[in-house]
Amino acid sequence: MTISYNWLSDYIPVKLDPERLSRILTAIGLEVESMERYEEVKGGLEGLVLGEVLHTEQHPNADKLKLTKVNTGGAEPLPIVCGAPNVAPGQRVVVAPVGATIYPTAGEPLTMKVAKIRGVESYGMICAEDEIGLGDSHAGIMVLPADAPIGTPAAEYFSPYTDIIYEIGLTPNRADAMSHWGVARDVCAYLTHHDRKEVKAQIPYANLKPESNSLPVTVTVENGASCPRYSGVSLAGITVKPSPKWLQDRLKAIGVRPISNIVDITNYIQHETGQPLHAFDYDAITGAKVIVKNEAEGTPFVTLDEKERKLSAQDLMICNAQEPMCIAGVFGGSKSGVSDSTKNIFLESAHFEPGTIRKSSFRHGLRTDAATRFEKGTDISNTVNVLKRAAALVKEIAGGSIASEFIDVYPKPEPKREVILKNQYLKKLSGKNYHPETVKGILQSLGFGIIKDSMDALSIEVPYHKRDVSLPADIVEEILRIDGLDNIEIPSAITLTPSVEENPRADRLKEKLADALVGLGFSEILTNSITHSAHFSEAQLATTVRLLNNLSTELDVLRPSMLPTALEVIAFNGNRRNADLRFFEFGKTYTSESTGKYSERNHLCLYLSGALSPQTWKGKGTPADIYYVKGAVDTLLRLCGIAAETSLEQSADGLTGVVTFMFNNKVLAQAGRVDAALAGRFDIKAPVFVADIDWDALMRAADSLTLRYREVPRFPAVQRDLALVIPSGMPFAAIEQQVGKLRLPKLQGTRLFDLFESEKLGAGKKSLAVNFTFLDEEKTLTDKEIDGWMQKIMYSLEKELGAEIRK
Repeated sequence: MTISYNWLSDYIPVKLDPERLSRILTAIGLEVESMERYEEVKGGLEGLVLGEVLHTEQHPNADKLKLTKVNTGGAEPLPIVCGAPNVAPGQRVVVAPVGATIYPTAGEPLTMKVAKIRGVESYGMICAEDEIGLGDSHAGIMVLPADAPIGTPAAEYFSPYTDIIYEIGLTPNRADAMSHWGVARDVCAYLTHHDRKEVKAQIPYANLKPESNSLPVTVTVENGASCPRYSGVSLAGITVKPSPKWLQDRLKAIGVRPISNIVDITNYIQHETGQPLHAFDYDAITGAKVIVKNEAEGTPFVTLDEKERKLSAQDLMICNAQEPMCIAGVFGGSKSGVSDSTKNIFLESAHFEPGTIRKSSFRHGLRTDAATRFEKGTDISNTVNVLKRAAALVKEIAGGSIASEFIDVYPKPEPKREVILKNQYLKKLSGKNYHPETVKGILQSLGFGIIKDSMDALSIEVPYHKRDVSLPADIVEEILRIDGLDNIEIPSAITLTPSVEENPRADRLKEKLADALVGLGFSEILTNSITHSAHFSEAQLATTVRLLNNLSTELDVLRPSMLPTALEVIAFNGNRRNADLRFFEFGKTYTSESTGKYSERNHLCLYLSGALSPQTWKGKGTPADIYYVKGAVDTLLRLCGIAAETSLEQSADGLTGVVTFMFNNKVLAQAGRVDAALAGRFDIKAPVFVADIDWDALMRAADSLTLRYREVPRFPAVQRDLALVIPSGMPFAAIEQQVGKLRLPKLQGTRLFDLFESEKLGAGKKSLAVNFTFLDEEKTLTDKEIDGWMQKIMYSLEKELGAEIRK
């Protein structure tokens, strides 16, 4: 929410320093996130002065330059070299003397220095309007009226608008503060309470009466649930033209672009009072009828942005006798909008049910300022007052007259809510003893009414602008806001209740694995779960969770895979010459079985690219490869107490050369190299290796294990080596699996330590050297026992795998 200091000061009868106002706003719950100076003209024309050109002559060394003498009110005229074609004696001009800084409309600031131009010294610049930020023209120097006073500071002559702009972080419940008037009301309540002197915000309303009934309008509300109150008035003979400077200045200061006087007035009123308005071209209201209703499903409607939209039967529409004119509270239609030729208008001021507006706004992707206010709830009691205020401004700025009665369709007036606040409850929740008069004073300054005042409780009437107040706790919050949270005494003792972890084992294991990865040189990343649907195939998108109200076209789905968002990070780093990457990420993926049935899965993913070690004088760096990734995954699984089996696959989900890790016939993880085509879509040229651990499956596997502690073996392990020739396409994992089937009780480990390939072995053959480790914790193993086990291993490998034992 953007607030203007000058604008806000119009409603506060006490002069406040901008810094104090900032502190007050934060104290009452309207946290000031930034406070910046706004300048209509950057630099405020500081240092520039008005002058008169006394003399001009041709530059001796340049055809397009002239030597001038300019009187700026000093003792001597300034010699200035000027290249403007329109410079002439007698002109009143804007001069930037030496030392002044100019801020062009486009470009960087420039500080004037004594310059030698083609051999002649120049002591400043005669300025064009674009050179000092007063416009876009660069056709020549800016020529002022003949009576412009020489020597007058340009800042004083032009008086460019300046302001202090506050950016306020509003919480969603503070709809009452989404306007300058609403903020002023809170500030005055604070001043009344703390300065011990009543300060009332000055209400900017007008008391108007119809001047004729030449433009009557019949209003019918068919959907009273979605539109409890509808007010309007016609104005005749208006002139659509640019707004006066004061109005444009106010809007531009808070970031609103001026369009025309009628549109600017509706925007001004919205930011002033918090009540959105809509202006219709009266002559486009067929039959002079306004009907608030719902249209049929799929009805086409062209909005002000010239886009055709298909209406939902749930959209509330403002219609004339023949067709819809506006999506109520959200966006106007192209046929009934105000244009330069508009002479008569119908002003709408209504209250709409927040849920209806919010759904229509999201349904059509139209996030307007009006919809933002309506969906949070506006003041239903204020529609007519605001309408009169707007009509008065239209008459003042656009001319015309009030040409109809002030229409107000409000068949079922909304009663004010009543809340009972007990003194004991106030003390318990706030931690402070408040005097009853203090409580009443704070509440009344905020617009609350006191229905009944008893010894131990207050019966409080909630004003319509406080849509979020319905409970005693809400009343306590209002009191604390105005009194100040800093004024609550800190108790001498604080009672704490220790939290109880629901699943400490999973959290501890997560921390353990994260520490291990950091020790291996990995860095943790955190990517957005919302990503772009273009990253995924049609098969993946069939079960992907799509967003209904995505913030942008590039963030429209919940990711079904962790890989694309990580590739974006790898590409980002690679583009900044950070090529050697080791990342890990804990995250979730999402799928949808059908409408309303969603599931999410937890993952731990590893990503490697570039070199594992840098190039040094000793040798080249070691590039990342699938073996390092496989080893990292195996290390993590063993830290969880899991000895997984591995198998190889050709490809899976954008990966090639995939290694699958299994435990109890369940897939725990997959690792592989990212397909080159997929990496290329992210403009990644270096190989990228990935491991995706199914965190949920890993937790289930870890929970199924029983921890056993045993002594360090007192007897030595025995190792035997075996060389065997197998087909080139057979992986070492096949050897491991076959040996594992023998279930040799004393076999502790199987390790590949050499690989040899040569034509001498025969076509399509390779030789593996495998180390076997045997250990008996109760006694020393004998050669006879070990030989027997090795014979079983060799026989099994020869028979089942066709291996040839090298002897």
